[in-house]
Amino acid sequence: MSGAGSPLRLTLAVNDSDQVRDLVTGRVPVDGAELSCLLLPVEEIFFRFTKFREWEVSEMSLGKYCALRARGDDSLVGIPVFLSRSFRHSGIFIREDGPVDDPSALAGGRIGIPEWTVTATVYQRALLQHEYGIDLAGVDWVQGGINEPGRVETLPVGLPAGVRVRPERVRSLNQMLLDGDLDAICVPHPPSAFEDRSGRIVQLFSDSRSVEEDYYNRTGIFPIMHLVVLRADVHERHPWAAMSLLKAFTEAKERSLARLLDPTAPHFPLPWGPEHARAAERVFGRDSWPYGIEPNRTTIEAFLRYSHEQGLAPRLLAPEDLFPPQVRESFLV
Repeated sequence: MSGAGSPLRLTLAVNDSDQVRDLVTGRVPVDGAELSCLLLPVEEIFFRFTKFREWEVSEMSLGKYCALRARGDDSLVGIPVFLSRSFRHSGIFIREDGPVDDPSALAGGRIGIPEWTVTATVYQRALLQHEYGIDLAGVDWVQGGINEPGRVETLPVGLPAGVRVRPERVRSLNQMLLDGDLDAICVPHPPSAFEDRSGRIVQLFSDSRSVEEDYYNRTGIFPIMHLVVLRADVHERHPWAAMSLLKAFTEAKERSLARLLDPTAPHFPLPWGPEHARAAERVFGRDSWPYGIEPNRTTIEAFLRYSHEQGLAPRLLAPEDLFPPQVRESFLV
């Protein structure tokens, strides 16, 4: 608890990424607050925060947050800071003898997912449905751990009519795909038999970068995976804190983008890093990783529609339903 006139003390749990570096180190302060930061893997953050709410501010799965809000759980408030984004065509994997570059061949097949509510899989199922005409109710869905067996859903799952999900507790999705008991897996990070470069498991799309860039140019959707949330009890007592956090996260991100573009002494061990960053600017505009509602409205509205279609959200939300008034607009000079 903070005393009168002292900063509000908040604990923040985030994944270790460059865009939060200056916030975590304190180079970018949070107006009126003092942060203690936990740098943890996102799987641990989501599990602990979803189950136990151990800290006040957290990185959070967009899918899980939207599911909670749509079910009437107002214990968290969103801040339009989108720490993780990724196109997800590249996260659909098949065996080397599978239908490379032919997603429609997965219709009626057996597809593995780590959890129905994982944000990446929401986008991936939407791709299969809306881009490639696959009926989700015709797929045999299998839920389990990507590389380790035993993973379970961390939230109660609502499913659309006709869709069934079978839990698998004995084998991992990676092993089931290798064994021929799955035709594909939709996952947020690659399975081990892809990462070992053995060639046994490959991406569904052989040139996923081109497919994903075409998708963005046609739809304007740059998939959002994670946002920042604040516990509602803190927001009720300190309604100014959400905007203070948004401003600080934004400043830290702007500094990160500047580092990406700096060719003088590269900040990242990536050959031609600044050239890659400038190429991204040509596709996305100067701010290739925007925060806030309006620059992301197309993506947020699409995700909310997918969540409703897929049963995560029993009611269709609007972007404004996710965020408090304090962060929906800002002053102009």
